[in-house]
Amino acid sequence: MGLCAQGPLIRVEIKGKKDILFKRVDVEATRSIMEEYVIPSLKTNNEITLSDELSKYVLSLDLPFFTKQEKVVLKNAGHIDPEDIHEYMAHGGYLALEKALKTMTPQEVVAEIKKSGLRGRGGGGFSTGMKWELAAKVPTIDEKFIICNGDEGDPGAYMDRSILEGDPHAVIEGMMIAAYAIGATSGWFYVRAEYPLAVERLKKAITACKKNLLLGKNIMGTDFSFNIDIRLGAGAFVCGEETALIHSIEGARGTPRPRPPYPTNKGLWEKPSCVNNVETLANVSKILLKGADWFASFGTETSKGTKVFALTGQVEHSGLIEVPMGTTINEIVNEIGGGVPAGKTLKAVQTGGPSGGCLTEKDLDTPIDYGSLIARGSMMGSGGAIVMDEDNCMVDVAKFYMTFICDESCGKCSPCRIGTKRVLEILTRICDGKGKPEDLDELQELAQVVKNNSLCGLGQTATNPVLSTMAAFPEEYQAHVYDHKCPAHVCKNMMEYFIVPEKCMGCTLCARNCPVSCITLTDQPAKLPGKFIHHIDASKCVKCGSCMSGCRFGAIIKR
Repeated sequence: MGLCAQGPLIRVEIKGKKDILFKRVDVEATRSIMEEYVIPSLKTNNEITLSDELSKYVLSLDLPFFTKQEKVVLKNAGHIDPEDIHEYMAHGGYLALEKALKTMTPQEVVAEIKKSGLRGRGGGGFSTGMKWELAAKVPTIDEKFIICNGDEGDPGAYMDRSILEGDPHAVIEGMMIAAYAIGATSGWFYVRAEYPLAVERLKKAITACKKNLLLGKNIMGTDFSFNIDIRLGAGAFVCGEETALIHSIEGARGTPRPRPPYPTNKGLWEKPSCVNNVETLANVSKILLKGADWFASFGTETSKGTKVFALTGQVEHSGLIEVPMGTTINEIVNEIGGGVPAGKTLKAVQTGGPSGGCLTEKDLDTPIDYGSLIARGSMMGSGGAIVMDEDNCMVDVAKFYMTFICDESCGKCSPCRIGTKRVLEILTRICDGKGKPEDLDELQELAQVVKNNSLCGLGQTATNPVLSTMAAFPEEYQAHVYDHKCPAHVCKNMMEYFIVPEKCMGCTLCARNCPVSCITLTDQPAKLPGKFIHHIDASKCVKCGSCMSGCRFGAIIKR
């Protein structure tokens, strides 16, 4: 249902009555909700008053988190049983497929998708209609494939996973319409094995489609025949790139290849193939049912429709959201997300995952669309948005993403294989307090070399977090290199724990918690009678933080 920060959630929908959302429920609360509210509500038409005990679990549906969203892709998620095909049908499921097969030609389907302005939601942002048009024009000798890319691998991203878990039939229906439009004979889902629930529900959905004659030969009494299979990915980030994904389905090592030829001409098993992202396909049935003009009414001139985001990090209301394209960063973070908690200051918003960049407070008015984000040094990506506050070190953030990229690089091309490793070495040196002034120039130059010369999209965007943090937070890099200080007190080798004498009570709790016995007594009297102020020996301290977390008087700080 989206609002992960308040889960587990129960939403009660009773016909003729206002929906009620219960937050942070446990077993006892769930039992009370059923016995005190749901069952009595079903037995009477009168309004049932919630007890004080139940009222404390109620979460207002008038929060900006709900009112500022526009649900298209996520419309059914949390409202229907994703494992029951009949519930999907009761909400209009497979009517779009019927419309396409019985009242439209493949060319008309392509034209409608093209007119809608739908662009690929996996990160590239290429026109879906144009991709379908290119695939449709390739002659079908014996086979043509439609592939759904469910290999979502960005840290902090779970959009595709949630769609597959919450509404698998919407993606299947979109795939079938795409297959009809381009003349595909088979469909493939490529989903990472780390998503077992999504895979299980996809399998059940495919089985239900076959049982109800929605897959196989002569679907809905037409000449259209189509079947779907699933392939599991082993968790390689590079397999989100379409040519690497295709190699993986074929049973080969998941590495990209130069393009052209593009998969639409020469893809899976050398046959024409069209690769679309999960969220992209989930939009298709809605467009066909409600029309291209309806879909294009959302968004901006160049970015139509809505976009699903996984809003995570230092934000009050983390969770899954869906907003019209053009919604600003400020609306997403401070209105829908409820802002940064604990009175902290917003520092950056990372969009686009490891391939994206950091936006700062001065970028809050930036509308979420493909062009605007790229102009600010970031990108849409698949839809991750990680909020960071004053306690985050941006050099450490760049190092984190570069560590991820180095682990995930397939190693096929030298700029990515070697370049990202050298970038990580420089960042590690800087974070360890051993940085040199020339490291900053070398880091900038090397990051550009990797960006300009790598083979695939992973390598070409690998150093975006480095370049964007260097541009937005030059003073943090300079503090690390010139002063050997981490302003956010995150980088351990440049951090020191210090006991404030005026606050120390001499309770000895910090000394008892210290695993290396680096805290000793001084001869200075503490606030408590008969007690003495403590001191931390920096040469022995391992910077575990147990002293600071255990101090009840706020007497230990980082400096």
